[in-house]
Amino acid sequence: MLIRFLATLSRQLNRLSGALAMLLIVYVLCHILLEIVLRLFGTSTYVLDEFVGYAVAAITFLGLGYSLERNSLIRVNILMDRLPERFHWLLDLLVSAMSFTIFTWISYYWYINTLRSFQRGTTSSSIAETPLWIPEGMVLIGLVLLCFTLLVRMLLLISTRHVPHIELAQSHE
Repeated sequence: MLIRFLATLSRQLNRLSGALAMLLIVYVLCHILLEIVLRLFGTSTYVLDEFVGYAVAAITFLGLGYSLERNSLIRVNILMDRLPERFHWLLDLLVSAMSFTIFTWISYYWYINTLRSFQRGTTSSSIAETPLWIPEGMVLIGLVLLCFTLLVRMLLLISTRHVPHIELAQSHE
């Protein structure tokens, strides 16, 4: 019951995160098109590189949990293909646990960095003087969602003893 609730929560948070990543892709397109038009008239927004860079980082990390949940991340099945299918869940659990440990560690230190940027009022060196905690916070949200998704995946693997497969109908919900 709890695992089902956590899986539903993870799926909803990852959908929201994936939708935000998709909106950021649209933003990047619009900003690039605006920059092209402005340069035809000899001017610029002067922040294209900076803002698009922040958006690409956010897109990447906000999309990780979404991609993991849909088994869309790149996998090397060299070991999985050699194991009997009844042990696939165990290998997936081991890899998920290692990934969870590593990304939790990264998230912790990224949190410290983001908090430090917030407390110190650190801004970018561009004319926009963007508070760096904002793009760093977006990356942190993506990292935390990835960790949560990995935790839920581990719980599902332990409780069902098989690798979760995404259904086509489920991916279009």
